[in-house]
Amino acid sequence: MAPETVNFDAPNLAAQIEQLSRHELDHLPFGVILLNREGIVLFYSATEAQQSGYGKIPIGQNLFELSSCMGSDDFRGRIMRAMEEGPVDLEFGWTGDFDDPKRDLRFRIQSSSANGIWIFVERDSA
Repeated sequence: MAPETVNFDAPNLAAQIEQLSRHELDHLPFGVILLNREGIVLFYSATEAQQSGYGKIPIGQNLFELSSCMGSDDFRGRIMRAMEEGPVDLEFGWTGDFDDPKRDLRFRIQSSSANGIWIFVERDSA
């Protein structure tokens, strides 16, 4: 599967992503993050680092501790509650990014086959 055939809105987005190489994941037009069940970053795409303004690849760090917004009950809490209930398939809008507090984001969060979660981030064209 070529990265250009991956659709952010596909119902099986996580399954499509898991067919791609790390290199291909780094070149998707949207951000891709893989976390384990504790929130530790296992993969953080180059696209996400660049588009978010974070600029780093925080492998091994807890994503929810990188910013107060991500650690909030509205963000982290929503994801953790979904994980407790079974397979995760969430979508929600959010305002604010590392380098632009007014930027509109759209998150899709789905369970990974390795018992963690994928976080996909689509940004407005700011």
